Amino acid sequence: MALWAGRFSKEIDETVNAFNSSIAFDARMYKHDIQGSIAHAAMLGKCGIITEEDSRIIIKGLGEILEDIESGKLEFDPTAEDIHMFIEAELTKRYGDVGKRLHTSRSRNDQVAVDLRLYLRDEIAEIRGMVHNLCEVLVELAEKNTETVMPGYTHLQRAQPVTFAHHMMAYVQMFLRDLGRLDDTAKRMNVCPLGSGALAGTTYNIDRELTASLLGFDAPMANSLDGVSDRDYCIELANALSLIMMHLSRFSEEVILWCSWEFKFIELDDAYATGSSIMPQKKNPDITELIRGKTARVYGDLNTLLTMMKGLPLAYNKDMQEDKEAIFDAVDTVKLCVKTFIPMMETLSVNAENMRAAAAKGFINATDCADYLVKKGMPFRDAYKISGTLVAECIAKGLTLETLPMEEYQKMTDLFTEDVYEAISLETCVKGRLSQGGPSPDAVAVQIALAKAQLEA
Repeated sequence: MALWAGRFSKEIDETVNAFNSSIAFDARMYKHDIQGSIAHAAMLGKCGIITEEDSRIIIKGLGEILEDIESGKLEFDPTAEDIHMFIEAELTKRYGDVGKRLHTSRSRNDQVAVDLRLYLRDEIAEIRGMVHNLCEVLVELAEKNTETVMPGYTHLQRAQPVTFAHHMMAYVQMFLRDLGRLDDTAKRMNVCPLGSGALAGTTYNIDRELTASLLGFDAPMANSLDGVSDRDYCIELANALSLIMMHLSRFSEEVILWCSWEFKFIELDDAYATGSSIMPQKKNPDITELIRGKTARVYGDLNTLLTMMKGLPLAYNKDMQEDKEAIFDAVDTVKLCVKTFIPMMETLSVNAENMRAAAAKGFINATDCADYLVKKGMPFRDAYKISGTLVAECIAKGLTLETLPMEEYQKMTDLFTEDVYEAISLETCVKGRLSQGGPSPDAVAVQIALAKAQLEA
């Protein structure tokens, strides 16, 4: 019989019980439920709400249940309503009336709320470590490629010369922001709802500061209604996870392009690619394609949470049981994607020659040609027009700015002299971009040092 069955004259319908049950997905919070219950039992004993002896027995019993679950001796009952009721029922089965005292001055509403915060706090720490590791891998890849010239793109058209290191450090910045968002979410969610009861607190003289402290929270939640009905932290985390996936998806799109024969900028290790069942020549970047697809899944989890919460009056409503599958899926998906992405990036090969060749063919030094004239006194707009005209002439004659004869340059203006060839060489173009945040080796070295300092902090 259900622990809440006193009000009811008959057993719940089996179909309704299966529909209502959440143990299939909330069982993963068993450790956090026991953690919360131990703190609650310790507080009850200290405050004299139950005897110190009963508190000690309950804490001992909860520890035994945890050991039995983790050893496989105790299996979850699939017919139980949820993990909270399963653990309490098991405690009562083992210790009778003593076990029944655990739920004094507590509701499942504040119990669920504290369990979920404890669980997600641990998951944030794990995801944070993974994203941190990804940043370290990208920084190391950047350090090896500070002089690997490649075309930078806008509109997927070759635009200006950069380096592979510069490109990697752009993603490092994205993931560093993701770390900041995870930290912000963890800080904001680190308040304790335990003691909020069903919605209106309790008549018992409990010590909410004690339970908050025992569980590592910064403080108790200030309002009991908010304590049981808040799921902002789930939505905020899902948003942070969606942004991580968006960054991974953008990165994946570039990896997919760079692996193609049209680019061939990089080569994935055989362990991180797949083949075709019919085309023996194929080497497919399936990991990145899956990450790109799974991004939509995490977006869907975020939208589920937002839509679920938008019409709910205070305080708790059963709709909120739907929060767990959505946020659990988002967490699991991000962990799986980052875990796979890291070794893929660690083991890829960079084809510097192809990057350099692509940069040479794209007239990506046209801006530098214009700047050359500006530095000799010509207004930028005039210099821009001359540079554009020279590019058109090169295209018509099958030349590049580097191979265009000097007489063609001087037909446009006598400001052009032999030093233009040095000024528009790709290496000069990259090394000359010394502005803060730019692609020159010196500027990228500063970016790498700053990123390392942030990661070490």
